[in-house]
Amino acid sequence: MSDDKPAPKTDYKLEPDSELRFEIETKNEKATVVLLNGQAEMFGTELVVKKPYEFLTGAKVAIFTYHGCTIELRGKPDVAYVAKETPMVMYLNANSALEHLRSKAEKEDAQGPIVMVVGPTDVGKTTLCRIFLNYAVRLGRRPIYVDLDVGQGGIAIPGTIGALLVERPAPVAEGFSQQAPLVYHYGHNTPSANSTFYDVLISKLAETTLERLQANKKAKSSGMIINTCGWVKGSGYSHILHTVSAFEVTAIFVLDQERLYNELLRDVKRSVQVVFLPKSGGVVERTKSQRNESRDLRIREYFYGSKMPLFPHSFDVKFSDIKIFKVGSPPLPDSCLPLGMKAEDNYTKLVAVVPGPQLLHHILAVSFAESTDENVIQTNVAGFICVTNVNMEKQVLTILSPQPRPLPQTILLVSDLQFMDSN
Repeated sequence: MSDDKPAPKTDYKLEPDSELRFEIETKNEKATVVLLNGQAEMFGTELVVKKPYEFLTGAKVAIFTYHGCTIELRGKPDVAYVAKETPMVMYLNANSALEHLRSKAEKEDAQGPIVMVVGPTDVGKTTLCRIFLNYAVRLGRRPIYVDLDVGQGGIAIPGTIGALLVERPAPVAEGFSQQAPLVYHYGHNTPSANSTFYDVLISKLAETTLERLQANKKAKSSGMIINTCGWVKGSGYSHILHTVSAFEVTAIFVLDQERLYNELLRDVKRSVQVVFLPKSGGVVERTKSQRNESRDLRIREYFYGSKMPLFPHSFDVKFSDIKIFKVGSPPLPDSCLPLGMKAEDNYTKLVAVVPGPQLLHHILAVSFAESTDENVIQTNVAGFICVTNVNMEKQVLTILSPQPRPLPQTILLVSDLQFMDSN
């Protein structure tokens, strides 16, 4: 006989313009939500009445209703409450302003709004981007989502930046469909690790996505939503200004920091709209260990999937069949630099890596570059593999790969990020 007890159930009756918030922190715990009646949405995606939605450990959920509803919550989340104070109506108004700009762009065959969301860490930037994207798609738009947050990696994995054409709302308990994203390897989880390289990649991604917008009429009028890192001071602020310029940003939404809002008002062109928005009361600050866990989970999901399990492949690759590089070499004093070379050039230099035990557990990006004659550091990547064993005697690496052998290309870029495969 099974000892499993049925999960406890609680019904929440939500008034208009309120939201049910809950978090699951306990390991291996889960919760299920069912909309019993009325209308509700999670981060801009509508819930279907009577359909169960399951959430696992790490979930931070806010289910909002404009008109009122009843929600059944099964399971034991660590926190669950109804909030009556929420900035969702302000977010909806901001989206209405963007939709007005998109309609105008569509009529005039012009460029739609290019929107950037900025703010310090843990203020809900990714969530606001998701709300804007979901609302846009529900109105028949096809915006491009750009993610510059190398710490979390919302489009591929941490240590990358990328872009994605969004054609349908994100499923309630998952992110946007990951079909055919454009991804560039950066290889670190913070822009400060190699600021020069980070700016080079932002410029390249901006150039490519702006070209793609012009090639697709629907995407052109729909515009772009850009998510950013939470580093907003010093060099972090310089990255924000560089992004505004590179992407030709037309509107900036600043979450929760008036100082940053006022600095941007002072420093960007008058043609760029800068708007201050409050953060949601449901946003939770994460500890360093929670951030690390979130990164590990993101990489695990890349190889093994989340709800729908994926089955990655493990196979050997000969040292002689691949070329491994890292981007950036230790800075040299000016007196040691060749004539005409700047110190920054060192940060974007391709450095050959000799395969060895130091690669164990590291993530490697598989570049689309066919040879080193191409601009490898500015070439997008096909995907990622993880080194699970190094055999110096046989001169082979054992790798975990989403696809069976052979690798699509032979140029690999090493990342600082590591993943311990426990499956």
